[in-house]
Amino acid sequence: QVQLVESGGELVQAGGSLRLSCASSESPFNIYIMGWFRQAPGKGREFVAAISGNGANSYYADSMKGRFTISRDNAKSTVYLQLSSLKPEDTAVYYCAARRWGSIMDTIPGTYPYWGQGTQVTVSS
Repeated sequence: QVQLVESGGELVQAGGSLRLSCASSESPFNIYIMGWFRQAPGKGREFVAAISGNGANSYYADSMKGRFTISRDNAKSTVYLQLSSLKPEDTAVYYCAARRWGSIMDTIPGTYPYWGQGTQVTVSS
């Protein structure tokens, strides 16, 4: 069982920035495609971004492109999500997820078998 632990979520003002982290105990870590999703109150889980195992390729939801950046440090078994120019509509619980196979362009949550518990991001106006 792959264990994933998110951190870094907090209350921030609109226009601000945050960096979320997702730490894993897995080694090697580079065998996993990593994704970030979010879920706002009353809504379904939404794809944010994904990154390939070696970090060379990433993919973003259109609405996140240019504001969010996914990265990873395989030596630390950690994936990051840098959030910038935050808006109140970015308020959600942010989850990281892992998968062994498939494409970073597959945005369906059900294709990721391993999930963290989530970290709350709240953006005030």
